[in-house]
Amino acid sequence: MLHGETIHSMLPQDIPWWLPDHAIFFGVLYIVILTIGTGVSLVFFKSLLEYLKDKYS
Repeated sequence: MLHGETIHSMLPQDIPWWLPDHAIFFGVLYIVILTIGTGVSLVFFKSLLEYLKDKYS
């Protein structure tokens, strides 16, 4: 990506990380998405383990 180009996609390799506003916005966006994904995964696996524990107990 050349200096002055616009964003082609939201993929990390297409973001101009040298622009502070892009770096802050997409950095926070990726942290929020990672946090939400981790929380949903934890809830899913905890409920799966609880279900299996109740089913085979």
